[in-house]
Amino acid sequence: MARTLNLIAGDGESNVLHLNTLDYERWLDRTEKDRVWIMTYGRGFDRLKALRAERDQNRLFNFDILMANPPFAGDIKENRLLHQYTLGFKGDGKAQSKVGRDILFIERNLDFLKPGGRMAIVLPQGRFNNISDKYVRDFIAEQARILAIVGLDTNTFKPHTGTKTSVLFLQKWNDDPDQGPLCPKVEDYPTFFAVSEKGGKDNSGDYVFLQNENGQYKLDENGHLIVEHDLHNHNGELPDGIAEVFIAWAKGESLSFWQ
Repeated sequence: MARTLNLIAGDGESNVLHLNTLDYERWLDRTEKDRVWIMTYGRGFDRLKALRAERDQNRLFNFDILMANPPFAGDIKENRLLHQYTLGFKGDGKAQSKVGRDILFIERNLDFLKPGGRMAIVLPQGRFNNISDKYVRDFIAEQARILAIVGLDTNTFKPHTGTKTSVLFLQKWNDDPDQGPLCPKVEDYPTFFAVSEKGGKDNSGDYVFLQNENGQYKLDENGHLIVEHDLHNHNGELPDGIAEVFIAWAKGESLSFWQ
């Protein structure tokens, strides 16, 4: 379906690949042995291979930017899969019996990033609050700088789910300018926090569109309806939102990607 949508949009070269992202040890079953898969996805996978950090391995990559909305439901219980991840073990080194799927995606996505690379990932609010998830937060802090946490409106993902979520923005630690954008590791640093109070949807999950003084829907320069929210200013159609405030903050902190 994703490939079809790209074709409709006029882009038939996007790297949409059908693989289990978490189970990278078994990618070879598809990428080298499944002839139909190779015919369908082979060219895209060749482009992905060019981003490998090490030849002939599928764990570490050199992505500059990664955005993710991983599935929250369900736990991973398969020992073989859990043993591939640091977060599959407890602090005492013993393997866990099960781990939330989204937790493993945090580690997996960090593996995709090059040093100094950045990531935005949607997570359930509990990952930021639960005492039992402290080990996850400690792991993240060891791997990357926490740039920002933005709480989303409870209607954001309705009607599909009313789960309260936040977006976590990270930059992978990096002291070597030859490896990627600088993000020197420090023990103490400021973090940007924000809460969206206008998510652009009502309680039923229907979009709320911007109206003019006559109650008519306003269109942007491309003739599209404008969703009324506070995340960004939609090229000046809306008041400055969280994105514009973050940009000003990031510039003030002299972060490498806004210098």
